[in-house]
Amino acid sequence: MSVTFPSGFRAAGLACGIKAEGLDLALVAAEQTCPAAAVFTTNRAQAAPILVSREHLASGRARAVIVNAGCANAATGPRGLADAREMASLTARAVGCRADEVVVASTGVIGVRLPMVRVREGIARAADRLTMDGGADAARAILTTDTRPKEACLEIPIGGRHVRIGAMAKGAGMIAPKMATMLAVFTTDAAIEAPLLRGALAEAAGESLNRITVDGDTSTNDMAVALASGASGNRPIAGPGPDFDEFRAALADLGRRLAEMLVRDGEGATRIAEVRVEGAASGADADRLARCVAESALVKTALHGGDPNWGRVLAALGRAGVEVDVSRVDIWIGDVWVAEGGHARDYEERLAAEAMRQDPVRLLVRLREGSASGWMWTTDLTRAYVDINAHYRS
Repeated sequence: MSVTFPSGFRAAGLACGIKAEGLDLALVAAEQTCPAAAVFTTNRAQAAPILVSREHLASGRARAVIVNAGCANAATGPRGLADAREMASLTARAVGCRADEVVVASTGVIGVRLPMVRVREGIARAADRLTMDGGADAARAILTTDTRPKEACLEIPIGGRHVRIGAMAKGAGMIAPKMATMLAVFTTDAAIEAPLLRGALAEAAGESLNRITVDGDTSTNDMAVALASGASGNRPIAGPGPDFDEFRAALADLGRRLAEMLVRDGEGATRIAEVRVEGAASGADADRLARCVAESALVKTALHGGDPNWGRVLAALGRAGVEVDVSRVDIWIGDVWVAEGGHARDYEERLAAEAMRQDPVRLLVRLREGSASGWMWTTDLTRAYVDINAHYRS
């Protein structure tokens, strides 16, 4: 159970022939139009479904989310935009709502048009198959190079009722989000107003989905969307307070669970690492430094080989574009303090190598610039990653 764990939602996933094999079309629908919010890619090359969904979610309300895999519908011009709008219209007709109450998402190959004959037939069948048990099929239907679905759910007490939150996500490559990740759908039966839902989602993405990187690439199709059915019957969350704090903490927790699943399933990944920076002048500086280390090809290949080559971490810090006094930088690999003041300490290489083979590997950088901190999760860089992406379209 994931997106159908909360009350008031049904889902379906099926194969309609967009991909050569496997499920490739997912539909998630609320029983009625409800508060909704999303965060979108910051890539300037934005796919047609992103443009359409931005328009539709301006009202802060939605009824359904339609997602296809196998074709990104990106870089497809006016015809691709028309296809995305048609997906919304077809879904709206099938579930009984307005077209602007449908969120559209796509993932897959860029620069290729959707096979709309198959999509039309698939949307009609998906609407007929909507059930409260359809979350698992929907989570499988949004995958591309993923090796497994990503689903999570939880239940918390809010406003005198038990509130449920469910989520599904996909993403294994082209992961360096600056808003969310490839695709994520959150559902909740909490009664919450749209502006608060939007704020909670943005905060949750910033502290989870925004802190993962596989290859340093931000997708044209990144989107995380949340719908709130209100079916739990809780006292409506209409402003700041304990109920809102409980809700946003739970949403962030769920986001972190998905984020770890995503990075662990990174294309070709055999090992993940947490890069943490402490003592920075600002949170923005800490995040930028952590991201630069996490996206360094040299650091990532060292992770793959289990090589405690901390010099690559120091080099990444020095080129991050942040004012850092490298003569005051300390570095740890796990519990092993390998560098002090920007130079090597007297440490045992065997212990550092063992720390570089832990799960996850923990790289800690301490500066003396301030009190801010930041972190990222990353993967190793492997031959399998190259193989997958060298032949992605073939």
